[in-house]
Amino acid sequence: MVAMSFGGYVAASRSPRYSLTFALPLLLLYEVLAAVLPGTAIAGIRNGADVLLKTVFVAFGGRTGLATFGIALFGVGAWLVWRDWRRHGGQLRGAFLAAMLAESLAYAAVFGTVTAQLTALLLAGVPLSVPFAQDPGAPLPLGTQLVVSLGAGIYEELVFRVLLVSGLLAAALAFGARRPVALATAIVLSAVIFSGFHYVGPLGDTFTLPSFTFRAIAGLLLSALYAARGFGIAAWTHALYDVGLALLSQG
Repeated sequence: MVAMSFGGYVAASRSPRYSLTFALPLLLLYEVLAAVLPGTAIAGIRNGADVLLKTVFVAFGGRTGLATFGIALFGVGAWLVWRDWRRHGGQLRGAFLAAMLAESLAYAAVFGTVTAQLTALLLAGVPLSVPFAQDPGAPLPLGTQLVVSLGAGIYEELVFRVLLVSGLLAAALAFGARRPVALATAIVLSAVIFSGFHYVGPLGDTFTLPSFTFRAIAGLLLSALYAARGFGIAAWTHALYDVGLALLSQG
């Protein structure tokens, strides 16, 4: 009974009705906090992946394009949840959502240490205590850091895991690669692109090999987590880890 219950949780927590429902509060919290803080419009301090997605829609439709993005994001998500919810008889257990939060907290608690240790194994002499979450310049205000951290969880996982990993996987499969090889290729390429994204643009960090390596390994772990546990847990793990760093930076 326990084993079946655990197996049911593992399968259900990856499904759209759980994964997307679990991610929704993270999206709403980010958007509300970004809206109420001064200087956080699309041209201001927001997560880069958020700006990247919205800029594409704005380029084609201006404010209408921005509204289209919001409608598309919530509409597609709601449709996926509704379709999955109907297939499973309207089942949505609060205990599973609570377990997903506990799982995300556990992953976030060890994420930095594991990533730093793997970085140190690859690059001799890299201090394990350096998280490389942001450029070591003057820290941003806490509110701004929280906006960026929450946005990293929802939008970076959407761009670099849901869209990029899935897109690269589909491309590799289309070229005849076996699924394990295609998935491994997608995870590695998406991790490299994810790391490089942090150094692009006027607000990008200064490139260093240790920070690039740390972020690439972080991308590998997050992509593997997305493949194994779904979008919701990957998004919350990423957000909680970054929020933890933001809080620590205020000490």
